Amino acid sequence: MDSLPTVLLKPGKADRIVAGHPWIYDGEILRLTQQPADGDLVQVKDHRQRFLGVGFFNSKSKIRIRVLSPERVEVNGQFFEERIRAALAVRQRHLPDATSFRVVNAEGDFLSGLIVDKYGWGEATDEPAREDVRPTRSGKDILVVQISSLGMDQRKAMIVGALQKIFSPRAILERSDVASRKFEGLAEAGGVLLESNTANAGTESGEQAKAWTPTIVNLNGLKFETDLAGGHKTGLYLDQQVNYLAVSQFAKGAQVLDCFSFLGGFGLHAARAGAAHVHFLDQSAEAIEASKRNAAANGLAEKCSFEAVNVFDWFKTQTAVKPHEKVIPKFDLIILDPPSFTRNRASVPDALRGYKEIHLRALKLLKTGGTLATFCCSHHVNAATFQDVILSAAYDTRRVLRRVATYSQSPDHPVIPMIPETEYLKGFALEVVR
Repeated sequence: MDSLPTVLLKPGKADRIVAGHPWIYDGEILRLTQQPADGDLVQVKDHRQRFLGVGFFNSKSKIRIRVLSPERVEVNGQFFEERIRAALAVRQRHLPDATSFRVVNAEGDFLSGLIVDKYGWGEATDEPAREDVRPTRSGKDILVVQISSLGMDQRKAMIVGALQKIFSPRAILERSDVASRKFEGLAEAGGVLLESNTANAGTESGEQAKAWTPTIVNLNGLKFETDLAGGHKTGLYLDQQVNYLAVSQFAKGAQVLDCFSFLGGFGLHAARAGAAHVHFLDQSAEAIEASKRNAAANGLAEKCSFEAVNVFDWFKTQTAVKPHEKVIPKFDLIILDPPSFTRNRASVPDALRGYKEIHLRALKLLKTGGTLATFCCSHHVNAATFQDVILSAAYDTRRVLRRVATYSQSPDHPVIPMIPETEYLKGFALEVVR
């Protein structure tokens, strides 16, 4: 290990690394003892030559080094197996009944640049089988891998080998189609990394990946038709899994509006929990059609209605009244789970205006005593700022709110407080007092 290239940090730049943050930027480096190749493992020391850890080097990235361990370790197949098993143990402890969950969440599991999602089997239903829907088999889950760093990408075979040994999956798909790869000098990648019992295992054909789409996935006992090869993220919003159940407690007997519904996660959980009716809104016609099929597959279609529409435009139409008229509230529970309105700090002011607008409209349609369940998935908007925006909208609509629940991401997306980037999802359930 002493033969590894050594990176020395400038004075005062070691504290954050000692505390657990894995990223080292170019401007924090004092000097290199020798020039490593991009993707190589290097050892990191402070300016006094005290050892801090080992990590992957990449001269093309602003994140020059991604620290993997504070110990001198060899990064091989055994390393990945041990680290992934440790991450899996966290999920088994905090989500013991889950069949679908994120196994590895990059920095949250000290594997910067690597995401692994496990999708469990959706059992057969009374609905006629669709020939183009491929269910996973019991004990043969599908794993979806997303790699965003060069060091991890160069060790893809090790990662796949470790995953195969731990899970014996039916298939491992790659969804490394994130824009951040270009900052690591990487092109987007995708396809089938492993498929059991086929002659084509180990290839990376996009056509083969499409063979796994759509797939029936089990989430909290509900079945979701999911596009694992080309859908949002790696297929489903697994970070909301616990929140789907938590929000559904407000749904019994309620008229529910599920905005930005995607595949119907919140709405279908609400319908199962006893909602009188759920109306789904999403701009994507494909997502709405998938939601319809998901509702039917779970025996919930009769209490659901669907609309493919821009949510902002829909709210404007529903809250438009003539002078001296009032909007008549229609809903007992409104769920707002929009995509991120901001990707960087510069766009935060515009994002906050968007959040205020949608909350203002939603509050006009919510009955007194009703509940607003609302979420923000932008890392750049913290929980306090998000709540301030909601309260500003409540003031403008002359509504008084009681906070009855606070939400975060599901525990398979662990938060490491020293790594602020691991915490991004926040939400509230707010009851309209008057």
